[in-house]
Amino acid sequence: MISSLYAAMLALLIVWLSLRVIKLRREKKVRLGDGGEPELQAAIRAQGNATEYIPISLILLVLLELSGAHVALVHSGGIAMLVGRILHARGLLTESLRYRILGMQVTIFTLIGLAVANLAYVVYSGLRTL
Repeated sequence: MISSLYAAMLALLIVWLSLRVIKLRREKKVRLGDGGEPELQAAIRAQGNATEYIPISLILLVLLELSGAHVALVHSGGIAMLVGRILHARGLLTESLRYRILGMQVTIFTLIGLAVANLAYVVYSGLRTL
């Protein structure tokens, strides 16, 4: 399955973001929460934001692939989501508003595109059975 490739890469992104949080908690000696540390706050939000958006994108990618969507459509959705999530994480971790905004724009438009594509395949499949 093509979507497995993107699931693996996005999972590695979440792992990397999680390890950053762990590293910063050790460095800043913060056991729970963010301890008021701005760098740790940003790392926690980068990780949290990834875990908020990645699952639904992967569900939509898998459903699209199972619907028989063209390989290029599945790849473009997976690549776009990966790029969007990396840009957003970079924006949060480097305090670059430009990357953060661009990352969210790519993410949101990709989710909309995946949702619309899934709806189109549902309608198309329904019409074929008539």
